[in-house]
Amino acid sequence: MSEPNPAALPPLSSVDQLWLTEAIRLREEHAGPLDDAEANRRANAGGGDLAQRIQARALWLAQRDGQLQALQHWRQGARLAGLLLMVLALVSGSGLAIAALGNGERPVNLFWALGSLLGLHLLMLLGWALSFCLGSSASVLGRIWLWLSGKLARDAQAVHLAPALLLLLQRQGLTRWGLGALVHGAWLLTLGSALVVLLLLLATRRYGFVWETTILGSDTYVVLIQALGALPSLLGFSLPDAETIRASSNVLAEEGARQAWSGWLLGVTFTYGLLPRVLLGLFCFWRWTRGRARLRLDLGLPGYGLLRERLQPASERLGVCDAAPAGLVEPQAGTLDGASQGALLVAIELDDRRPWPPVLPKGVGDAGVLDSREQRQRLLDQLSRFPPDRLAVACDPRRSPDRGTLALIGELARSAGRTRVWLLPPPAGESLDSQRLEDWHQALDRLALPHAQGAPMTWLETGHD
Repeated sequence: MSEPNPAALPPLSSVDQLWLTEAIRLREEHAGPLDDAEANRRANAGGGDLAQRIQARALWLAQRDGQLQALQHWRQGARLAGLLLMVLALVSGSGLAIAALGNGERPVNLFWALGSLLGLHLLMLLGWALSFCLGSSASVLGRIWLWLSGKLARDAQAVHLAPALLLLLQRQGLTRWGLGALVHGAWLLTLGSALVVLLLLLATRRYGFVWETTILGSDTYVVLIQALGALPSLLGFSLPDAETIRASSNVLAEEGARQAWSGWLLGVTFTYGLLPRVLLGLFCFWRWTRGRARLRLDLGLPGYGLLRERLQPASERLGVCDAAPAGLVEPQAGTLDGASQGALLVAIELDDRRPWPPVLPKGVGDAGVLDSREQRQRLLDQLSRFPPDRLAVACDPRRSPDRGTLALIGELARSAGRTRVWLLPPPAGESLDSQRLEDWHQALDRLALPHAQGAPMTWLETGHD
């Protein structure tokens, strides 16, 4: 895990920000509080109401711990899963049309063909309507898409993304509309491809149409076929007359009868298959877009309530206030991409016998020696408001480069335009431990920070050596 450069956060939509915030909340519920001291400080420095500060904190943690990258991977997996479902829908629709008409060597049984084209669609539509009336957002196709998206993301940090998205959407009742738009869209592709293939087959092959029955009379079929074809006929599709319907108990050779039955079959498939999915899909998408604009954080949740004192404290408290993190974060440095000006020298935990500060060039500020947590916090708060363009951090290489010191150097570097580390020479009569000095060099190389034992005064004054 790497420390982020907060100025380099990529642009995210409001839904993505809420989504990541919810994912961070779920992660902390399952794994315990995160190491968020710097995240809280930057969120407080940014200002805004509690919801804005919670989101700023979550975005900083998400970039540091990998959830932001996991979100991008999840989106890629979701697009790939959607593409696979689209291909499946197109292939399934083509298969339905071919199964309905056959190879043309045998006459097409009208009601078997209609059942092949619309039977499963009508059953699934009825199931969706029933679950909708019962207030359930369950959708087999939608759940498959969510599961497949997570599998294709292949990112361990994405484990909380799908649950967080569902919880966020359920609070506004958006799950049913989002998954509904997905389901109707998939069926729209299926039935659309079925209609296209059906039209191609009817245009390139000669089919005979027949209805068959053992216990029903021809009058029953006349009423049924004309009832089914009444609405499509209003849309311009052909409707066989009663004489043609009765005569079609046997295969008719007349071209007009074949065309009438072809138009009837296309019209019924379009009217009772494609058209409902178009209307329902548009309605679900409209409700989804309206509801998405109303998404907000639920600040009444316990996870967010615990952050209120840290992000909007009534008074500043000193000392340890957070539990130790479950795992240690490797310190990382960075640079500030925003506006900065001036030069500043700061020292970390120097021996009292060392004279400080040195003579500074004009225009270079002295931030003193950081020995306590309060001093560090005060300086970091100052740098968040007035970041310097050049910052030199003086360290005593006789001390070991411990994790806390390296983390502080990295945090200071992320608050300045450019940063250099000054490894101070030992006092007269003392020598440096070569192994400890090598440890400092390796640690600062991992931070990707320039360092030297020579005084950086010329660089602080002019910006170059």
